[in-house]
Amino acid sequence: MPSLVAPAIPAGSLAVTGHPTLPVGDDALLRPWLLTDAAAVREAFRDPEIQRRHVRRADSVAEAEGWIAAWQGEWEAGAGAHWALVEAGSDALLGRVSLKSFDLQDGTTELAYWTVPAARGRGLCTRAVRVVTRWAMDGWGFHRIELEHATDNHASCRVADKAGFEAEGIRRSAWLEADGRHDAHLHARVRPGT
Repeated sequence: MPSLVAPAIPAGSLAVTGHPTLPVGDDALLRPWLLTDAAAVREAFRDPEIQRRHVRRADSVAEAEGWIAAWQGEWEAGAGAHWALVEAGSDALLGRVSLKSFDLQDGTTELAYWTVPAARGRGLCTRAVRVVTRWAMDGWGFHRIELEHATDNHASCRVADKAGFEAEGIRRSAWLEADGRHDAHLHARVRPGT
């Protein structure tokens, strides 16, 4: 059945470009994931806070390689964009920022992020979220980007607020974590002028 509205972002347009590396100030980069990042991902998922919020752990480097391959595959399929947040000089893993669940017809996506303990409290995640948001909206024409976090995840809420994502409400009992159901805050950014 033909659509009466042209897609906000033409299908296949992202995959034909290379997955970009994006600077996050002078001290960090967002770059595409490499399979060689698997050991660092496994180590990151040993952190109890990352496990709690993402309800996963990586039991082996091979398992982390599988996650990375899936993240890479989403770019190729035009379904998502996942970046490793790394230190500019050493390439040490600091975190992850992802756009997922692309809806190219509507120009919408969801944003997710985490940082390793050593990278927290420096404003780095907020800066990285701003960079990815600008890339998605100004560079590709995404209209709306949503992010959610458990209502008791105050650090994620601060990142969302500081990155300009307005709180839109609470989704009751929306997330299942290891300790049970949690309400989730919904935040969103809408491209200015649309």
